[in-house]
Amino acid sequence: MRVLIVDDEMLARERLIRMLTEIGTPYQLAGEAANGLEAIDACQNDEVDLVLMDISMPGMDGLTAAAALAKSEMPPAIIFTTAYDQHALTAFEQNATDYLLKPIRLERLQQALERAQRPTRAQITQNNSLQKTARTHICARLGREIRTIPLQEILFFQAEQKYVSAHFSDGEAILEKPLKKLEEEFPAVFLRIHRNALVAKSHLKGMKQDAAGKWRVTLQNSAIELEVSRRHLSELRGWLKER
Repeated sequence: MRVLIVDDEMLARERLIRMLTEIGTPYQLAGEAANGLEAIDACQNDEVDLVLMDISMPGMDGLTAAAALAKSEMPPAIIFTTAYDQHALTAFEQNATDYLLKPIRLERLQQALERAQRPTRAQITQNNSLQKTARTHICARLGREIRTIPLQEILFFQAEQKYVSAHFSDGEAILEKPLKKLEEEFPAVFLRIHRNALVAKSHLKGMKQDAAGKWRVTLQNSAIELEVSRRHLSELRGWLKER
């Protein structure tokens, strides 16, 4: 596995190179880069299977570079490295393999590298192409913890001020991804019922009118009822009739 090391600090790059050398086979240094632009150039001009990418860098940061690399024909796996943890949620939403906090320990780096093992470029070519699959989990923040939640467990997403909350059977978690992006990513799984809410189709039981004349959806295995806006009422009725 050919590894590109990206960090604007030379000492940080040298330390990662020493650790990578110590770990040895099957990992091989593919090169170094000091910012996101250099990382993209390196991946275009050489065979890179994995990128150890710092997040905060001048010119182009690691998150922007990772988003650009994800659009390439054969994108490398990404492991983010940083001295700060405030970008963790965004990093996982970029489909990062792992997220390492500096100073990075040898054992933790080895664990991340093992998780990142994936078909090499030669294997990808032999299999014709690497097929991207839709996400089956989302990454969310529960207090000080970041965890993945299976889509099938999520009852609904609801926008509240700056954040979107994912509600599931045993609690709720905060996301940083806008409701519109979630709707675009999972159209087969969630249905828009209000400007501030998406409901899981598999958990949608029906709808009823309250005393004030407003329509609300009812959910399987939940006492929560969510308001349906006039704009989305017709679409919801149609979906309920056709299912």
